[in-house]
Amino acid sequence: MTSQVSSPAEQADGAGGAVVGGQRTPESPGPKEIRRLDRVIIRFAGDSGDGMQLTGDRFTSETASFGNDLSTLPNFPAEIRAPAGTLPGVSSFQLHFADHDILTPGDAPNVLVAMNPAALKANIGDVPRGAEIIVNTDEFTKRPMAKVGYETSPLEDGSLAAYNLHPVPLTTLTVEALKDFGLSRKEAERSKNMFALGLLSWMYHRPTAGTETFLRQKFAKKPDIAEANIVAFRAGWNFGETTEDFAVSYEVAPATRAFPTGTYRNISGNLALSYGLIAASQQADLPLYLGSYPITPASDILHELSKHKNFGVRTFQAEDEIAGIGAALGAAFGGALAVTTTSGPGVALKSETIGLAVSLELPLLIVDIQRGGPSTGLPTKTEQADLLQAMFGRNGEAPVPIVAPKTPADCFDAALDAARIALTYRTPVFLLSDGYLANGSEPWRIPEVTDLPDLKVKFAASANHTLADGTEVFWPYKRDPETLARPWAVPGTPGLEHRIGGIEKQDGTGNISYDPANHDLMVRTRQAKIDGIRVPDLDVDDPDGATTLVLGWGSTYGPITAAVRRLRLTGLPVAQAHLRHLNPFPRNLGEVLKRYEKVVVPEMNLGQLATLIRAKYLVDAQSYNQVNGMPFKAEQLATVLKEAIDD
Repeated sequence: MTSQVSSPAEQADGAGGAVVGGQRTPESPGPKEIRRLDRVIIRFAGDSGDGMQLTGDRFTSETASFGNDLSTLPNFPAEIRAPAGTLPGVSSFQLHFADHDILTPGDAPNVLVAMNPAALKANIGDVPRGAEIIVNTDEFTKRPMAKVGYETSPLEDGSLAAYNLHPVPLTTLTVEALKDFGLSRKEAERSKNMFALGLLSWMYHRPTAGTETFLRQKFAKKPDIAEANIVAFRAGWNFGETTEDFAVSYEVAPATRAFPTGTYRNISGNLALSYGLIAASQQADLPLYLGSYPITPASDILHELSKHKNFGVRTFQAEDEIAGIGAALGAAFGGALAVTTTSGPGVALKSETIGLAVSLELPLLIVDIQRGGPSTGLPTKTEQADLLQAMFGRNGEAPVPIVAPKTPADCFDAALDAARIALTYRTPVFLLSDGYLANGSEPWRIPEVTDLPDLKVKFAASANHTLADGTEVFWPYKRDPETLARPWAVPGTPGLEHRIGGIEKQDGTGNISYDPANHDLMVRTRQAKIDGIRVPDLDVDDPDGATTLVLGWGSTYGPITAAVRRLRLTGLPVAQAHLRHLNPFPRNLGEVLKRYEKVVVPEMNLGQLATLIRAKYLVDAQSYNQVNGMPFKAEQLATVLKEAIDD
């Protein structure tokens, strides 16, 4: 979905939703009151088989086409099919949409749609008093409630009195709506998520045509199922319009002032990263090769890139992580823009081959979509705990540049940046995303091709060194004096045959060398090459009078920025800076850090960036850490930062 918007606006993420008395408009479907809000946070929750991710995704797509700014947080179990009706099996999808610039999926939902008792119990702790709760009453029977510890029905015992409770027999209404389709009750029940989607679409005046088109395309081979889902969707809409329980519907205007003029679409981090890799290969005029082994939450990149053979993309699903990166490194040797995708456990397996890529000095992108660890840890939850692994997780001195995107849409630009570094400096590069960015989504301004960087490289084509006797030869490790990059010679180029392998190379010739002085020189040269990579200076958002700097990296950008905005609205000055390049650091980082009395580093780990900052710059950086598998909340960070400022 794409939409046109114009003009930037500066508003605080999480500002209160102003309500305007409902005036009936000509396009209103009925006489009910319409209230206007500036933002809404909705969470769909149910069993992992209830289609909550699809429901949230469709609501998000229609919201994007309407022109709202948005941010999403899918949250689902690691099990392929967790036990039905249990707390570990709850899947949810949270969407924050607004008429202004926002940065996070929101701290707490204004609306919770709970498809069963487990969904209610797992999420009620996040729901503020006065919020709307829509529950599927058909599931609140004795056995499902007992599964999650409800001795009495929360719909009847007064425990939900602080909320605006809407009991709706979603299953019964869906089955009744589909009685003419000849479906079994079990088959009909599967469409209850579409009934819920229709109801919420009515409540918030979302477009409907896109969802109906999507359903017809998704079930093109089963047109009866497609029409059944559409009928359930329309039944949900009509229920909202006709029932007395929903006396009010809401409007959230498009975010017409939130963004620069352009064409926008909703995009997830993994999709943006995939598009960035394709764009990088096109701008480099190189074939893109992905050697990968499926692993959550990185697998979607493999799935997406496999669809784009028309752009010269080749994807290889290997038998294991080691084979995946081995094939990718071979493709790099052969002259391709080579990529391997994985998560933390896969990085551990790939570490020896990453060291080989450092020694061979070939361009290779290692995309690590971080998740909770250690070992297999929390496959579907997010974390930022692979920074030190990316930095040091190899034997010997094997420095690798590290790039980290800050938002789902920024994954596109980060992929281009990582490719630039890899191709220019002939080095493997880590691209550190995480599960929050990978699965979350936001509007993305589709760039003009003419605005993309030129990444074209020149392969070695002839001899580059003259011996003392006048013989012209090819030295594979003769370096560019500016970048220290070695020449990239495609195999089969006449006269450019050279030795390859993991044993230490002789400077210049690339021959095997055990000479101590040569090894010292090569180790220092490889480090100097990484240290010399050109990255932009760190930008600092600093109002007058700030004595505290909040320094972040990766996906903490949204919550940090939202928290900083909240503090500034209360009159507290606080500066903010966010790192994309973690190795090497921006050259002005040390000077920036010295300006402030306090430096606070929020991270979804136990202080890995703070450790690097303290070691390199001797700055007493204060860590604020969270490792619960979920992103920071803006209010939580705002409280911590206020305490740091007041201390």
